[in-house]
Amino acid sequence: MTIKEILSVERILPGLQGSTKAEVIGEFATLLEGEAPDMSAADLTEALLRRERLNSTAIGDGVAIPHGRVGGISNVIAAFGRSEAGVEFDSVDRKPTHLFFVLLAPEDAAAAHLKALARISRLLKDGHFRERLLALEGREDLFDAILVEDAKV
Repeated sequence: MTIKEILSVERILPGLQGSTKAEVIGEFATLLEGEAPDMSAADLTEALLRRERLNSTAIGDGVAIPHGRVGGISNVIAAFGRSEAGVEFDSVDRKPTHLFFVLLAPEDAAAAHLKALARISRLLKDGHFRERLLALEGREDLFDAILVEDAKV
């Protein structure tokens, strides 16, 4: 599985506005609402927040990977967003989170879900790449940078 298979340029939010975990997740849920036709933005928000209540998906170094399994989709779907100001996301390193990769997976696709999580984690381990994502401007530039970096993994 490559990032290109699960992410599109339309699912990139270069300027997240939310200042809380719930607000950021709500922005992504609104963006992804049409991708999961059986679920409203409120349903998607609740599914992602339910996962957050188990344990924060903020993995440190300014990165979080909110994710959840939902009904009504047949493939893993990803979205990417960036918060210039940073958001308190209960990160393991207690620092603000700036880069967000959100994953939605079908309820019966545990293996694909885990593969996508692993791929995104590997991609975002590179500090230089994270810095580049923070510096780029538009959604097309962010999308292209993610695809180029993913091709290296």
